[in-house]
Amino acid sequence: MRHVRAAVAAAPGAPFTLRDAVLEDPRPCEVLVRTTAVGICHTDLGMRDTWPAALTPMVFGHEGAGVVEAVGAEVTGLAPGDRVCLTFASCGACEQCAAGHPAYCLGARARNFSGGRADGTTPLSLDGAPLHAGFFGQSSFATHTVVHRRGVVKVPSDLPPQVAAPLGCSGQTGAGTVLNRLRPEPGSALVVLGAGGVGLSALMAAVAAGCDPVVAVDPVPSRRALAVALGARAALEPGDGLVAALREITGGGAHHVVETTGRADMARPALAALRPRGELALLGIGGEVAFDVMGLLSRGVRVHGVLEGDSDPGRFVPELIALRARGLFPIDRLVTTFPFEDIEAAVAAMRDGGAVKPVLTFGEPGAV
Repeated sequence: MRHVRAAVAAAPGAPFTLRDAVLEDPRPCEVLVRTTAVGICHTDLGMRDTWPAALTPMVFGHEGAGVVEAVGAEVTGLAPGDRVCLTFASCGACEQCAAGHPAYCLGARARNFSGGRADGTTPLSLDGAPLHAGFFGQSSFATHTVVHRRGVVKVPSDLPPQVAAPLGCSGQTGAGTVLNRLRPEPGSALVVLGAGGVGLSALMAAVAAGCDPVVAVDPVPSRRALAVALGARAALEPGDGLVAALREITGGGAHHVVETTGRADMARPALAALRPRGELALLGIGGEVAFDVMGLLSRGVRVHGVLEGDSDPGRFVPELIALRARGLFPIDRLVTTFPFEDIEAAVAAMRDGGAVKPVLTFGEPGAV
């Protein structure tokens, strides 16, 4: 057992409040990680606002990075002192995991969204009562977390933790959609709707893959400017005339469109911006959208739903780190750091567009 500091949501939609909690020692298949950085994702906020009251109080956070402090008896390949990136949980045994697609693990809900481990327990307690955790298998809005071995990826010791953190979700979601699922040919036209952390990760991957042109769409001027700096030929505002502009820039329509906003009103322009036999990848968490089926059939359009970039993190996160080392995936340029204690300020900066990828950083051990 150890005392930790965690950002707790006491009820659905409640603000994050720093509380002292108690964390269990790792089980044989688990790893104890001291958190050094954790990204904030729109999923953290959306899920916090809609989280079942019965599963509160709850600790969110799913883009953790840190240092291994202890490993369970069954854990191999990791040791205390290792620098790691944390990612989503999967069983490793079902047909999807065995096929190299753990994002679609048949046990994903229980392992990522149940408010605890797959067996219903939680490693955290607050004032002697269970504190729900296990969000994406980690709940890394805390100074320490206990994570199943499959959710831990070793990273180079010189990789800054604020860079490692977003690789576990937004980085691999955007980049993986391009590199693992769409797999565009060099010279393909690719459009990204939404220039947040996921969208810009997709854009960087598209540029690295040789797509041309790459076009971003976002309402925030600073994000459009960043998209161009990262290699987009153009960055446009959404609104009237968008589809015509996209079709002109892409020479008759994009080969691929990556939709990251989750907004139902973006589905129609996303499809309209495609050329015949184009592909649309839907990444944003949203509600129902309506498609003109005849329009899909007549143009041979393919629609993909993609989680976590269809990534196998143990393989793909190191690939992204290697791309960054070659200057082809400069995810550092998306990051703005905030002290862990300023989590609500970081949330506000992401919501108002001031920060593309806010990352919380933690003080030295013993400073809490």
